Amino acid sequence: MNEPRTAALLSALIAVSLSICASSDPSSRANVLERLAKGERDFASLEAPGVDLSEVDFQGSKLFGANLRGTNLARAKLQNCNLDLAILREATLVEADLSNASLFSSVFADADLSRANLSGVRLMGNFQGATLEGANLAFAKGGADMRNQPMGLVRAELARAKLKGADLHGADLSRADLSFADLRETDLRDVNFMRAKLAGADLTGAKLAGARFEEAEIDNADFRGATGLDSALGLDTVRGRESAFFD
Repeated sequence: MNEPRTAALLSALIAVSLSICASSDPSSRANVLERLAKGERDFASLEAPGVDLSEVDFQGSKLFGANLRGTNLARAKLQNCNLDLAILREATLVEADLSNASLFSSVFADADLSRANLSGVRLMGNFQGATLEGANLAFAKGGADMRNQPMGLVRAELARAKLKGADLHGADLSRADLSFADLRETDLRDVNFMRAKLAGADLTGAKLAGARFEEAEIDNADFRGATGLDSALGLDTVRGRESAFFD
């Protein structure tokens, strides 16, 4: 275990908690726009739950530990933002641009990210039940780094996520949890699913050329109509193949 990093992360968590407790009133849209107009980019621990921040340009901002639960961030510009430890549960991020953002230990559970751009993001948060239909997650980095897990296994949590028609080609989802995820008609070419959980996932009509499945769990997963399975790797090592559905 990396003790210095553990101590630093725990200190950051304590600081965020104290900041949240100390904050009284949530920020308004006008307040956020005023701070941005002054050139401010440090919005760590921002309290703006339920606020309409649609189309706001946060590019390159620090939103570490922000409370954005239920916030409207539709079409917001969040490229290269630090959203580590941020709470965006049930938030609206339709067509938002989060390309190359860091989402380490963030919570996007039940959020709506339809058609959002998450290409190249550090996808290490909780997206359980989130809607990502038509989203761009190409080359997303959601694989668990087993060399650095001071707080337990941190990985992409996409159980029950709705990803129909999304583009995930080239993404690293090793050890990710995609149990019962809707992956119909998704572009999963060259995705790394090594040791991922795909139990009950629906991959009908998905593009799977070059995807890696070494030791993945595919119990009751549906691969019918998927293309590129002949070039997918590691299917002979998966667990639960006998209960999965293939053409």
